[in-house]
Amino acid sequence: MSISVRAAGREDMPALVRLRLVNAERHVELDPAVYRVPDAEAVRRWFEEVLTGDSRVLLVAELSGDVVGMAEVVLLEDPPEHQILIPRRAAEIHTVVVDEHRGRGVGASLVVEAEKAAAERGVSILYAGIFAQNEGAVRFYSSAGFGPRGTLLAKALGTA
Repeated sequence: MSISVRAAGREDMPALVRLRLVNAERHVELDPAVYRVPDAEAVRRWFEEVLTGDSRVLLVAELSGDVVGMAEVVLLEDPPEHQILIPRRAAEIHTVVVDEHRGRGVGASLVVEAEKAAAERGVSILYAGIFAQNEGAVRFYSSAGFGPRGTLLAKALGTA
């Protein structure tokens, strides 16, 4: 089977919503105190906005005409002049592949195309923000050449 990766379009809306909800369910299993399954209509509205904007790249992967994965590249704002880090154009990447097609190169194909799309937009560093308990995602991105860059520490405040 040949994997095809292309820019997402409005015709992909049902698949995009399904992929986001499947991904949410998987994350809720990791930690229900951190993750939730959003309302499908809110997800649809979000993707409508993304497809009409230019701050994100949205790609889908197809196998035999079925959308089985997606990658979202979120372009980050350019660093402010006061920042002490060397200014570099950066983006975040988020991928999801339906369970039955994992381990078949779909995610890897999405990452390769996402990297190309990011580079075309002047991005020189791509971040994959992953919670440590998501060991599968850590392995996946590590195998795609991503490595540690600092440590993100968090502290919950109150009981919101």
